[in-house]
Order: sequence, then C-alpha cells, then structure tokens
Amino acid sequence: MSVTELILSIVLVVIPAAGVFYTAYFFLKKQSEKEVRHLQIELKRSRQEFFLPSRVDAYQRAVLLMERIHPGSLVMRLHNPGHPAKRMQSDLLQAIREEYDHNVSQQLFISPQAWEMLRNSKEETIKIINIAGNQMQATSTGTDLAGKIFEIVAEVGTLPTEITIEYLKKEFQELF
Repeated sequence: MSVTELILSIVLVVIPAAGVFYTAYFFLKKQSEKEVRHLQIELKRSRQEFFLPSRVDAYQRAVLLMERIHPGSLVMRLHNPGHPAKRMQSDLLQAIREEYDHNVSQQLFISPQAWEMLRNSKEETIKIINIAGNQMQATSTGTDLAGKIFEIVAEVGTLPTEITIEYLKKEFQELF
C-alpha cells in the first residue's frame, strides 16, 4: 500500500467520523441549551410563585403606609384640639417615623424606584408638618396647626404621597 492510498483511507475514515462527531456535538449542545432554558423558566416560575404573596403584601403595605402618612390622614387621626401645636407636631412626626420603621422591610419586595419614591414622600410629608409647625406661636393649639397643614396641602396640590400611591398601583399592575 502506498502512502497516497494510506492517506486516502485515513481521510475516508476521518471525514465521516468528524461529521458524526460534529453532528453529535451540535445536537447535544442544542439539547443542553434547551434543558438549561427550561430549568431557568421553571426556576423563575417557582420563584415567582414563592415570592408573589410577599410582593402583593408589600405593595398593599406600601400603599397603606402612604395613606397613613398623608397629612390629611395624620391630622384627622391624631388631632387633639386641647394639645399645644408643638405637641401635635411632635406626635405627627413620631407617627410618621413609626409607620415608616414598621414597614421598612417591604423594600425587599418592591422596586428600588418605588421605595425611593416612598422614602421621598415620607420626607416631604415631614417637611410640610415642620413648615406648618414653624409658623405656629407658642400659644398656638393643635387646631391652629391642623388648619395650617391643610392650608399648605391645598397650596401644594397633588402631594408626593398621592403620586407614590399611583406609581405603586401602576407597578403592581405590571406584576400580572
């Protein structure tokens, strides 16, 4: 057998073997990619099923937080006409902090943008109360403070808490 015949017989064996190898490799790679994609989809689905109740609860609690720290809600809930304005201001600020602290863990389940809006709404509500409080005299009552807060709220128009509630509702709808 000559060298040419030997090379030809090797080529005749190697080319089909390479074709079979490439076909098997390509098929197994495709199959593996399908399985990985399927596993990723299943993992995402089970993660959603596991976390969905917590996310629903977080959005509900975030909206409730915004409703509870809305200046109008705070004043109506905590107004005591017999208290001095400074005491009522302190009570309002304490209620905001307690509400926020009670719900701080909800940031795990809502988007960073929504949480940032929520936090900013809290800060803006504190500013409104402090602006009203700084305009009170030493003899001002809780009723005077409440009136001033309502006056500022009327001037502002749409409050940050209201904007945040709308954003939370929209974001929540996108979950489904």
